[in-house]
Amino acid sequence: MAVVAALHSRSPAFGRRMSLRRDRWRLAAAGAPALALLAGLALAGVIGLASTTPASAQTFTYNPRPPKPPARPVNNDGQMLVQAVEVDYDYNNQRVSAVGNVQLFYNGTSVEADKVIFDQKTKRLHAEGNIRLTDAEGKITYANIMDLSDDYRDGFVDSLRVDTEDATRMAATRADRSNGNFTVFENGVYTACAPCKDDPKKPPLWQVKGARIIHDQTEKMMYFENAQLEFFGVPMAYLPYFSTPDPTVKRKTGFLMPFVSTYTPYGYGVEVPFYWAIAPDYDATFNPRFTTRQGVLLQGEFRQRLINGSYQIRAYGIDQLDRGAFSGQPGDRQFRGGVETKGQFALTDKWTWGWDGVLLSDYYFMSDYRLAQYKDPLGSFLSLPTEAISQLYLTGVGNRSFFDARTIYYLSFSGNQAMVPVIHPVIDYSNVINSPIFGGEVSYKTNFTSLSRSTAAFDPITTLANTNGLCLNASADPLARIPSQCLLRGMPGTYTRFTAEAQWRKSYTDPAGQIWTPFAILRADAINSSISNQPGVSNFLPVGDTNALRLMPTVGLEYRYPFINVQPWGSTTVEPIAQVIIRPNETYAGKLPNEDAQSMVFDASNLFAVDKFSGYDRVEGGGRANVGVQATTQFDRGGSVKVLFGQSYQLFGMNSFAVADVTNTGVDSGLQNARSDYVASASYSPNRTYTFSVRSRMDEGTLNLNRFEAQGSASFDRWSVSLMYGNYAAQPALGYLTRREGLLGSASIKLATNWVVSGSARWDLEANKINQYIVGAGYVDDCFVLAANYVTSYSYSAGTTPPVLSHAFMLQIGLRTIANSSTSASGTGGFQ
Repeated sequence: MAVVAALHSRSPAFGRRMSLRRDRWRLAAAGAPALALLAGLALAGVIGLASTTPASAQTFTYNPRPPKPPARPVNNDGQMLVQAVEVDYDYNNQRVSAVGNVQLFYNGTSVEADKVIFDQKTKRLHAEGNIRLTDAEGKITYANIMDLSDDYRDGFVDSLRVDTEDATRMAATRADRSNGNFTVFENGVYTACAPCKDDPKKPPLWQVKGARIIHDQTEKMMYFENAQLEFFGVPMAYLPYFSTPDPTVKRKTGFLMPFVSTYTPYGYGVEVPFYWAIAPDYDATFNPRFTTRQGVLLQGEFRQRLINGSYQIRAYGIDQLDRGAFSGQPGDRQFRGGVETKGQFALTDKWTWGWDGVLLSDYYFMSDYRLAQYKDPLGSFLSLPTEAISQLYLTGVGNRSFFDARTIYYLSFSGNQAMVPVIHPVIDYSNVINSPIFGGEVSYKTNFTSLSRSTAAFDPITTLANTNGLCLNASADPLARIPSQCLLRGMPGTYTRFTAEAQWRKSYTDPAGQIWTPFAILRADAINSSISNQPGVSNFLPVGDTNALRLMPTVGLEYRYPFINVQPWGSTTVEPIAQVIIRPNETYAGKLPNEDAQSMVFDASNLFAVDKFSGYDRVEGGGRANVGVQATTQFDRGGSVKVLFGQSYQLFGMNSFAVADVTNTGVDSGLQNARSDYVASASYSPNRTYTFSVRSRMDEGTLNLNRFEAQGSASFDRWSVSLMYGNYAAQPALGYLTRREGLLGSASIKLATNWVVSGSARWDLEANKINQYIVGAGYVDDCFVLAANYVTSYSYSAGTTPPVLSHAFMLQIGLRTIANSSTSASGTGGFQ
């Protein structure tokens, strides 16, 4: 027999005592201060922290109670619904009691207990027996006895356990609440780890025990007294006292976990970060680094989020105690420091603007103090960057259009700042017209680039030039800086170019199944260069002012004829492809600066590209035919094979790839002859586990391999591995005097559910040594992170000093909701 009633504050005078024993009974009323007290008890007062677990105060080795059916929905009309075997009204003693499988529902909160009593004389509410309280946010509180005043300010709970929606848990033998703000947990235990599914009695990965845990709900802080940190039930650390924000707090002023590092130039370093939650929309972090050799490195960062974006500013500064640690280097000065800033804001749903900024006392400051480092997904440091970027940008993205404008300043960490260009602006815009024109698709794009450089950037390409510094030494004989010895990677002076290109393309299929795609392209470049007459530059480019207008009209036709063969095991498509391109010669070939088209790799991926140059500063000219055949096989049971083989032919006119420019782009690319090298690629994916691919370029006359890459990977539930082999012929015109051959491998093994070991290495087969590698191991789950990495990377110095292979070891430990700490050690040379 169950009784369901909507309670009110005063019941009709049916007698001195009334007992309801019926299947369903409902009394309409307005408000229920007696039992509404318990309904609001998401331990709104008792537990403001966030999480907890067992009913035992000594450990989280408990056997959780089977969950009860979800609470029945109740309209939020200010009434309370009570369901129990019996509800008694004792008017003599002014008590209201609900007994037997009690369930209370009020404003999204449900309470379950064996018995609930409200004493109107003492204004206290008492619940006992298998108490389970679920608030509207999903937090669940378990207890055996609960006694509270009607204003929630005072009370106690015996055998308490709390589970919160964010998966944190807390338990105590007893919890006492006073002054409506403080809750004291006796023999408390706290963890953010879930209990073991297979063995709930097993201790969690980590837990913090305290003789007393005090929760200040106003400050949202938890204070642990006589605490010990346990891993798998084994005590690992003792802390007489420590405090932490309660898990409901996302931002809280206070000290963060320290960071320990070591590096020869500054010795041992310890950072003790202090976080300042200034306001809901902005905060700051101060983390001075105390070093044994250089003194205190001051660091601070300010962050603010606005309605349409956010920005941050970070500053560094140190008065060095031992300048001699950087003797002969840019760091040999008393004061060193820097400022970094970045921000991004949305103008509309399609337009954003922002900036990145870096200002340093010297270019090597960030590297010397390991301040700018790339990180892995776990947050551990992996390597040092070689440059920093300051830029201001505006970006717009439409349905079929794109706009990007930015000005860029590169700050080189290698000391060759005068050889790095300043990008005044670079502006890109592209658009595809929605409506067809002459039955085809029309698109257009523009690019505007303006840059300047103080000093010419030469690159040696011979042993003599590399040994004697003919190209890099400013005092070298200018007559020695000639194209046969050097490349001019960057011209000194100012260079401006505007490019506009429009394209029309239409595909149609004839009755025989042949696919014909005619296309037409018109491109125009307006170029102005003002080149400084620095030593050796005139051997590559005309110095002074140069103005040029370059036009490149292009028409062409692409032909494909796919043949499909269907078999019981799958289907195969064989597709001959031919492309004919007609256009005039490239004007000013090799006579203009080349800043953005220096990379040129000819392989199967760009065999059918109309213009195979990578940037705008060069444009391919002359008639050309690209031919090949592509075959694709799809298996019904999964898997596919794709093969492409082809060659390119210079039909007439000047071959742009045979004309050497200031960087010899295209020379030794395989396209410099009338008949190009053969290119081929093949890929095979039998299933989702394995992938294999091969790419090659073979000499047209001898079939010798000029470029070969083979790659394979496998990914299983517990481990994955990939291996790449590369073999590249010498390219003397580009400075590669000997054949290069090497292996690059990586592997990741899941040793257990949460344990992962990974590593990668690069083996130079020509030198027969491993010159770069990373080894790491980590444990990651929902409450704990442990990661260790050993990394090798290259550090760069000023001038002609070769890069030095440096070594670093990083360790990171993180406890969810409590702490995250890391340490690192770095060195150079010793392991080579």
